[in-house]
Amino acid sequence: MRQKMAKEYKLSAERLEELKQELTYLKTVKEKEVADLIKEARSFGDLSENSEYDEAKNEQGKLYSRIAEVENILANYVVIEENADDTDVVGMGSRITVKDVLTGDEETYQVVGSQEADPMNGRISEESPFGKALLGKAIGDIAVVEAPAGNIEYEVVAIQR
Repeated sequence: MRQKMAKEYKLSAERLEELKQELTYLKTVKEKEVADLIKEARSFGDLSENSEYDEAKNEQGKLYSRIAEVENILANYVVIEENADDTDVVGMGSRITVKDVLTGDEETYQVVGSQEADPMNGRISEESPFGKALLGKAIGDIAVVEAPAGNIEYEVVAIQR
């Protein structure tokens, strides 16, 4: 029986550091705050009708869930090496300018790991349909992105690191 491989999270060095710091914060400061909330809520008496206690336990559940999520990412990550010389093709960390073939509109994006994706701020995941369509493309290539409204064609105009 083959063991299922854990999902690999692609992270920039900066994002890796942020996650390590978040985990430390969650396990020290935040965990103590939540424990204090529970202790305080217990002091209010009857736990069956104690909304403060329920809320504190809920908060504890969310905290432990986030700790487990961050620990999973930190156990299965790969740091994206941003190769400064490689501007021939779109890869992880690339800043790319694309032109919508139909409208002529140009936009700039950065291809990042799924943990860092923020499409509203121009950071697209390499796992998204748009990211997948762009990976490996060179300047002048056309990337076809499947969208609910139909396929959209983008021409790669520029690639930077």
